[in-house]
Formats: sequence, C-alpha cells, structure tokens
Amino acid sequence: MCGRFTITHPNEALAALFGAVPGNDLPPVPNYNVCPTTPIATVTSDAGQRRLRAMRWGFLPAWYKTPTDGPLIINARAETVATKPAFREAIRSRRCLVPASGFYEWSEGPQGERLPWYFTRADGEPMALAGVWQRWQDIDTLAIVSTEAGEGMAGLHHREPVILEAADWPLWLGEAGKGAALLMKPTAKGVLHPPYRVDKRVNSNRALGPDLIKSLAA
Repeated sequence: MCGRFTITHPNEALAALFGAVPGNDLPPVPNYNVCPTTPIATVTSDAGQRRLRAMRWGFLPAWYKTPTDGPLIINARAETVATKPAFREAIRSRRCLVPASGFYEWSEGPQGERLPWYFTRADGEPMALAGVWQRWQDIDTLAIVSTEAGEGMAGLHHREPVILEAADWPLWLGEAGKGAALLMKPTAKGVLHPPYRVDKRVNSNRALGPDLIKSLAA
C-alpha cells in the first residue's frame, strides 16, 4: 500500500536521472507530505521519448461522471490489475513511473493511535514506483501499483508499493517489449533502509516541512 510519500529531489535532477524531458507544469518541490488528489511528477514514454509530467494522484476510471463519482483509487493491486475493468487497458498500454524520495507507513500504537514510519532506499537514490494512468476528460490520473510486502516492510504492513530498479524501467515503460507483469513483486532484501519513526504530525494532510521526516530517535 502507498498512501503518502515525499519528493525532495529537484525536478531537474529527476529529469536527468530518468532521461526525460521535463514539462512546464511540474508541481513544486520539495514536498514532504504528498497526499492523494494532488498533482505529482510522473515519467511516461511515447515512442521511446520519456517525459516528466504532472498527473493527479487518484485514478479516475472512464465511466466516472465526476471525480467524486466513486471511491478514491490511489493504489492498484498487482494481483488483480490485469483483470479489474478500471485498470485492464492501463496496465497494457499506460504504465508510468512515480519518482519518490521516500514513503510513509503506519503501525498501531498501544492506545490504537496511528504511528508513522518513514521508508527510503538504502542507497539514498530516488525510488521509482510503478504506476498506471488514465486520461479522464482533460485530466491525467494515476494509481500506484502495490504488491504483497517483502522483508523490507519490517512487518508494518502487508502491502507495499512496487519499487522498480533502473534496469527495469524500460520494460515497465513499454520500451523493451513484453513481460512487465514479472516486475510486480516485493522489493528485494536490502533495497530499503530500515524504517524509522517520525512525528505524528504527518498524520495530517496539512502538515508541511522537512521536520516531518526527522527521526524521533535522532
């Protein structure tokens, strides 16, 4: 599952990392509390030309008459993305990468409170989360693909976002033939840095600032 993440790397650096042409509508960075329904930077590929472009996080199926016509769809399950009517076409022909500097997950405290934890890559590089997208009217919208949790989730949740390594980006973006389904798997051991607890302020979608990712143990 992925319900909140950060993007602290500059858009210019992301464009260079992914070999993409940056759009002129990219959301400002850094953002330490990226929430659903907000515009986020994504990477797509059209005939081999990669673009870094803004999309709305929250997939809108073609049959929605308004953005609130049904549930807010922020994740697509790897196990069913190829068969769910909302995603069947998108997983075949509209896959994207979602750059993220890290993401949050929550555990339950002794009083039932939500305790946030922060995850990053162990190598400090940006993550490339697997996504699928859909144009709804004149809005490009997306969902982040999730899969069963691997060891790196430290037992905090039974789902995690699909994190793609650089060698797999061409296949996911449709530049290297078929077989993208094989990439939808738990993150390999050692890719994620051990998570650490952060302040509960991030539980609010209005919270801002770099202190949100400061370790409580620091």
